[in-house]
Amino acid sequence: MRIDTVESMTDSTFIAGSYYNSNITSEQNDQFTQVFSAITQRMATAMSQGHAPDSDEMQDAVRSHYEFILQFWTPDRATYKSLAMNYVLPTAFKEHYDDVAAGLGQYIYEGVCVYADRNL
Repeated sequence: MRIDTVESMTDSTFIAGSYYNSNITSEQNDQFTQVFSAITQRMATAMSQGHAPDSDEMQDAVRSHYEFILQFWTPDRATYKSLAMNYVLPTAFKEHYDDVAAGLGQYIYEGVCVYADRNL
């Protein structure tokens, strides 16, 4: 999923389809933003409740994350892990997740690696 900044994911003028030469409407983009935010919140909740990255709770949230991404592209094991690496490296994604909860980017990365190794 190519998004230049995390801020653009929550900006109501951002239209995801513009990155994919598709016809995604602003209403669809709003729906995507809501779904993605709900997935992020599920991950943050799993972390705050002390669930390990390989827990059923987190792995269910990661599965939802992966299924969300499938709307735009189909990552294999390596590319899905690479995407999640953006949540650990100094990027806008990491900043976004750390604003939601300190350490969330690292937690998601670890959960994605478990999911990818088990399922992709």
